[in-house]
Amino acid sequence: MECSLPAPPAAGGGGAAISCMLDSSKQRLRGPPVGSPPQLFDDTSADLGPPHAGPAAPAIDMGFGALLPGPVADAAAAYGASLASHGQDVMHTELQRFVAGSRLRHLFAVDTAYVARKLGLLLFPFAHQHWELQTSHDLPLPPRQDLNAPDLYIPTMAFITYVLLAGMALGLQDRFSPEALGLWARRALGWALAELLALLLGLYVAAAPGALGLCDLLAYSGYKYVGMLLAVLGGLVLGPDGFHVLFAWTSCALAYFLARSLRTKLSPAEGLGAPRGAGRGRSYLPLAVAALQPFVAYWLTAPLLS
Repeated sequence: MECSLPAPPAAGGGGAAISCMLDSSKQRLRGPPVGSPPQLFDDTSADLGPPHAGPAAPAIDMGFGALLPGPVADAAAAYGASLASHGQDVMHTELQRFVAGSRLRHLFAVDTAYVARKLGLLLFPFAHQHWELQTSHDLPLPPRQDLNAPDLYIPTMAFITYVLLAGMALGLQDRFSPEALGLWARRALGWALAELLALLLGLYVAAAPGALGLCDLLAYSGYKYVGMLLAVLGGLVLGPDGFHVLFAWTSCALAYFLARSLRTKLSPAEGLGAPRGAGRGRSYLPLAVAALQPFVAYWLTAPLLS
């Protein structure tokens, strides 16, 4: 074997070995020597170019566009967007059938002056003269601008305060426990639901299903908690006699307030197209609601002091 690169003296035999390896690799690239056996496959490694010489492979799109042509994919995406928008509109419409967001904001539009005046009206309604609801551009005014308008702020706060007062009353009588407080809260919620169903049934029987909304019914039926709070506080401070006196007064005041307020909302139907007996039913329904509230209030307050 001929070595073209002699090793330097300091390198020793290692440099000669490297020269011989380089020379043998050159002979392999030139081809087999004469008289050697033929190769089974031709060596084509020298014909390959550099690794990045060829064109870049096209990117593989694994998205929705790889399955459908461009126009079809665009049409499918547009149809999906319209379907989602339509579903959102339908859901919003169905929710507004039961509780409308604008109606809730309207019923909670109160201020301090309105709350003070409305509490005075609930406890002393006999001197009040004008019970008609005020409107502006055929729309009812919010509670802070109309004392006769129903609201949900006072019933909600009164219900929460009632649950807390029930716990305090049970604690003063050494009957408090988390289970007892939860029982009173569930009882109050159950009666509220039963009242709501009864009022809806009464509106249906009176042929006035759209005269009062769900939020209006919750507001009018929730005003009784104001008198209940006053009666329970009187019973805790003054004893059973104070409870009965205050409960009688607040019950009469609530019945008068509901009868006059609901009378303006459930005026007798007019016109030849009104159902037969609808006017009589609408006249009796406020009286029935006003008579029902004191019984429910007594059931939810008297056991707290016994």
